[in-house]
Amino acid sequence: MDLVESGSVGGFFALRTSAPESGGAHRPLARLYAGEDGPLHARVDRVAARLGAPERRVGASVAHLGLAARLWSTALGPAALYGRFPALDPAELHWDGTLTSPEDLWWAGSGTRPGTVEDLREAVQEAHLVPFHAALRRDGHISPRLLWGNAGSALAGALRELTRWAHAHDRPEAAARAAALVSGLLDHPDLAGTVRGPRLRRASCCLYYRCPGAGLCRDCVFDHAPRTGLEGRAPAP
Repeated sequence: MDLVESGSVGGFFALRTSAPESGGAHRPLARLYAGEDGPLHARVDRVAARLGAPERRVGASVAHLGLAARLWSTALGPAALYGRFPALDPAELHWDGTLTSPEDLWWAGSGTRPGTVEDLREAVQEAHLVPFHAALRRDGHISPRLLWGNAGSALAGALRELTRWAHAHDRPEAAARAAALVSGLLDHPDLAGTVRGPRLRRASCCLYYRCPGAGLCRDCVFDHAPRTGLEGRAPAP
């Protein structure tokens, strides 16, 4: 398993395996999931302020989408390329919410898991996304449907990047494995129907379009940005 090669797929696939020399504010994600919510509150505030979001839940959605994409990518990339992936135990995966996207993740572990649908689901969806969603709901009002829609979109985005890289590097078998894994992962009640069709276009919206000057995401459910009724309002606290 070559994490350097899998990291070359794109920034969301890179996984640091040593502590940052500068120190930083990295902390195990297990602490966030267990109720240490301060860094997540600060991250949502930072994202919302950067986007000029009219509602705090927009910042929460965009912050969630970024970390969900990192989690799926760092697991799916090695699973598709080598048939194994880092175990990504929340106690061994460190995150610094003060940094910009893509989130910097430092993995302090050494164990690996087989690159199967079941192992990916346990390692990412169950061990990370389920408690991460609970933490975001502690932070403020945000619907589970939106969060799982983001998770499905992030998974589909990881597949697109892997497929692009595999075709460019003459690795058709990696593209085929990635597609099979993602198909299996999407066959779960929480993720089923979150993306649709051969282009894996999402079935719900991440709310990014509500930000000043924002357009639509590449896989947006909308063809044209709807009027929000928020254009003349001051940003919500």
